[in-house]
Amino acid sequence: MKTAVYPGSFDPITNGHLDIIKRSAKIFDHVIVAVLVNPDKKGFFNIEERVFLIEKVINRIENVSVESFSGLLTDFMKKKNAQVIVKGLRAVSDFEYEFQMDLMNKKLCPKAETVFMMTSAKNSFLSSSAVRQVAMFNGCIKDLVPDQIITDVMKKARKYCKKS
Repeated sequence: MKTAVYPGSFDPITNGHLDIIKRSAKIFDHVIVAVLVNPDKKGFFNIEERVFLIEKVINRIENVSVESFSGLLTDFMKKKNAQVIVKGLRAVSDFEYEFQMDLMNKKLCPKAETVFMMTSAKNSFLSSSAVRQVAMFNGCIKDLVPDQIITDVMKKARKYCKKS
């Protein structure tokens, strides 16, 4: 059984992320969406909220699960008996960074393979940070994030703006 891990911050999950998840689910027996706990970053959504939003979106995809993790991705993969890392690429600049990460992951875990998936053209401009910014200025995020979480993102953006 081939298990793949799709790591990221997913703050929030976008339609671009969901596209990569769905396409990965067609290729691998099991896909774990791995939400990184980064103590150096203050997230828009906390880890539990991110996991909840992703679960809300992927609930109909049988071979996909979501978990949070901290530490090294390769350690998480070993715990989950995963063999493949899935990474989405939007532009050449993404490739340069992800290529370096792949080389480091190979150093730490030579058996790990990375599969790069190109984003679809309709999602090539999309990022979580762009979604957050549009939401904070009360812009329309339809077609940027899955419909199931639009209300959650807009509600969080309003709270976030009141704090600032």
